[in-house]
Amino acid sequence: MDSLTQIILGAAVGEVVLGKKIGNRAMVWGAVGGTIPDLDVLGKFFLSSIDNLAFHRGITHSVTFSIVGAILFGWIVHHIYKSHLHKWIAIFFKVVAAILVISAISFVLGRFSVDSYIPIAIISLALGILIYYRSKKRYFSEWEVPNASLRDWQWLFFWSLFTHPILDCFTMYGTQFFAPFSDIRIAFGSISVADPMYTIPFLICLIVASMYIRTSNKRRIWNYSGIALSSFYLLFTVINKQYVNSVFADALEKQDIVAERFISNPYILSNIVWTCTAETEEYFYQGQYSLFDTGDIAFTQIDKNHDILIGLESDPTIKTLRWFSDDYFNVMRVDERYQFNDLRFGSFSGKGEGPNDFIFRFFLTYRGEKGYDMEEAIGGPPEGSQDEILSKLWDRIRGIKS
Repeated sequence: MDSLTQIILGAAVGEVVLGKKIGNRAMVWGAVGGTIPDLDVLGKFFLSSIDNLAFHRGITHSVTFSIVGAILFGWIVHHIYKSHLHKWIAIFFKVVAAILVISAISFVLGRFSVDSYIPIAIISLALGILIYYRSKKRYFSEWEVPNASLRDWQWLFFWSLFTHPILDCFTMYGTQFFAPFSDIRIAFGSISVADPMYTIPFLICLIVASMYIRTSNKRRIWNYSGIALSSFYLLFTVINKQYVNSVFADALEKQDIVAERFISNPYILSNIVWTCTAETEEYFYQGQYSLFDTGDIAFTQIDKNHDILIGLESDPTIKTLRWFSDDYFNVMRVDERYQFNDLRFGSFSGKGEGPNDFIFRFFLTYRGEKGYDMEEAIGGPPEGSQDEILSKLWDRIRGIKS
């Protein structure tokens, strides 16, 4: 899921574990714990593009990391509060948390061509004022050391680290939950990586909860309400996926498409529009379905072009891409290069119309004896087309009438 959602989930979990003892600091450290697994994005500065693809949502999103990380980060925070520098360290982490929130909001707005300068400036100013006055009151007056043991901190970090990959398992991207013992990706594909219906009610409940004193029953009620609402919505997405799969299966059968297998995935920002990718012996077929459709699903035939890769099965880059895509892929020749399209995520039009229409695409360049190199993955709409895509998404949500 997106960073903002993981921050909210981590904060809520931190509140459950330690909120009654240390108040809003439990939310802050829970948010930090909920953010840590996504710091694997820094791998792009140290790894090749293909290695970074395999690393992302890998070991940092595993149960092993949750256990080891809980022990380590819990110990660090416990000793931070024993240090004479704890006030400045706390301020630093508040600033970092504010930057993460601003970055997450800017990312979401930027993905959809929304001019983010004004809202980001307002949010930055508000967070700056909040940090100043909270820091002035709390850190430069009488100081209350958090009443939390080493075990308390480690327990907080375990749950904030552990729930992060659990939630990500429900996306199509998935996680290597059992790394380093297995590279199998757990990906239920029931929820989009950004879904306001999951995030916004959760955020509202968390904000309201933070306004009550740590011993207030209303604080716990609001926090648990946010967890309950988001969890029930997540359960709904699983049930909804089963229903949508039955619709796709019936549509494939009615159109005499004999699929060896198919996979479904919700479109970005909702659980209403879904993409299906079905594989037959010779082709892939893609179609879209909205819960408000009354017309038939139109499937588009997509050439596999797997013959292009004959003789390249042992190439490390090709092997990694096939593993990542679960063999739901096709290949295209584009400008003297190969374009490898991960079809699980569908296409912007739902029809696979040309190289730029596929949501997840990778460019491969031949390097002689070194084999193929993958350039940085492209996972978004072509520049300048965001407004058009959002408009089409809204039209698609309203459904196709028979």
